[in-house]
Amino acid sequence: QVVNYAPFTLLPSAVPRALFEQAYAVQQDFNLLVDAISQNKEFLEQTLARTIKVDDFTAQLFRIYQQVLEEGLAQTVFLGINRSDYMFDCGLDGTAALRQIEINTIAASFGGLTSRTADVHGLVLKVLGKTEEASQLLPNNPAKGLALGIAKAWELYGSQRAVVMFLVEEIQRNIFDQRCVENELWNRNIRVIRKRFRDVFEQGSLDASRRLFMDGQEVAVVYYREGYVPQNYNQQNWEARLLLERSRAVKCPDIATQLAGTKKVQQELSRPGTLEKLLPGHPEAIARMRATFAGLYSLDEGEEGDRIAATAIADPDRFVLKPQREGGGNNLYGEELRQVLEKIKDSPERTSYILMDKIKPQPALNYLLRAHSPLQVSECISELGIFGVYVRQGQELVLNQAAGHLLRTKAIEHADGGVAAGVAVLDTPYLV
Repeated sequence: QVVNYAPFTLLPSAVPRALFEQAYAVQQDFNLLVDAISQNKEFLEQTLARTIKVDDFTAQLFRIYQQVLEEGLAQTVFLGINRSDYMFDCGLDGTAALRQIEINTIAASFGGLTSRTADVHGLVLKVLGKTEEASQLLPNNPAKGLALGIAKAWELYGSQRAVVMFLVEEIQRNIFDQRCVENELWNRNIRVIRKRFRDVFEQGSLDASRRLFMDGQEVAVVYYREGYVPQNYNQQNWEARLLLERSRAVKCPDIATQLAGTKKVQQELSRPGTLEKLLPGHPEAIARMRATFAGLYSLDEGEEGDRIAATAIADPDRFVLKPQREGGGNNLYGEELRQVLEKIKDSPERTSYILMDKIKPQPALNYLLRAHSPLQVSECISELGIFGVYVRQGQELVLNQAAGHLLRTKAIEHADGGVAAGVAVLDTPYLV
């Protein structure tokens, strides 16, 4: 009923050019890694074995994953749209380092709105008489890059009449972000329909060769902008998800790729030797990725987990406690972290969390423009996201590229939360 403008910073924020370029340079490596994990049944089973005993949501996803594998995959084309998020960790000597926060493998948002943000900041700088600075802002159009991936998957699916289905939430606060990607597809003469899990449950069907039909229309690609948190599911939504996963349609992501994005997998990747097992013969890619890792620690049961838990309880400000959840606003810090760890330190429940070194960026001043919020100068920190797109047909990777960037900025009093959570705002990097 109500349209609000997306929140944004008044001015672009300074980002070190070397770190920005490093983040772009490593994105194809991360695409390759996510794709490799999604095809490695043994790795996913071993890594998530303990998590699925204590985390119902991950367990339910895992059950569907196993069921689909047992039946045999009907899907032959695979599409990944992910976003790797980083912060700039300020060392004691004042030098900044790129540190990966997480990889989002499902419903990675703001590729559309951020395609418009550089123009906004360019205009602001011109109004301020900074035309030279305005000309330095980089063009950025992730919406086009994401649509390119979807279009490639649609083309390889091989049916001109088939549609692309955006799977969306019941109540859609972030619709314009999705429309940017959708319009890019219409411009390529690819039909787009928007449906909810409920619609899939009521109208979805598979034919004998497991092609997916909605209302009699064949679906080539299912692009999930929903389905990443437990609240998105009830019994019939889980049944709808299973129907989609069993189908021949290209899912973005398929359930294996969603599992590849879990926090537990991220923590396992930081263990010595893991990347080498997943990507044999790619030593340069492994070195590039490892250079971005922050300290990640397992809270599995046993001596190592006991020691890590005790360290975090003694010095909670050094760490972030992360559950297996997407969507922002779930992480625990400081006193809250200590209380939760105290409570679960002797129970198997602690294995559903991972612990990560807390990153300490250098704050900068900016104005955050938000509907119905007072305008005041704030001390802010930023998070850089790089969008990645890949398409695989059978065993052949036919597309692998970085598709643009997203800068989100928030006031330093907010430890956690993104734009959708009402904490961060959209920003543009000004390279220095």
